[in-house]
Amino acid sequence: MKHENWDVLPLWAWIGLALILLVQSTWLFVDARKRSARYPWFWGIWGILQAPTPLIVYLFAVRKIHRSFSRRGN
Repeated sequence: MKHENWDVLPLWAWIGLALILLVQSTWLFVDARKRSARYPWFWGIWGILQAPTPLIVYLFAVRKIHRSFSRRGN
């Protein structure tokens, strides 16, 4: 059984996907710059290419590491 329209997404889905990727990318870039993380552009570019993997990796890599280093300094 072959359906012709299985690979066609409606316009609202494409717009929603674009918005999700744009918001994720912007947040990753701004938060990485705010936290003085290395390579904020990398996080922004990676965030606009796919979701949600960059967000998950960022939360574990940058946010956790940032907290542990700030606690050691005090």
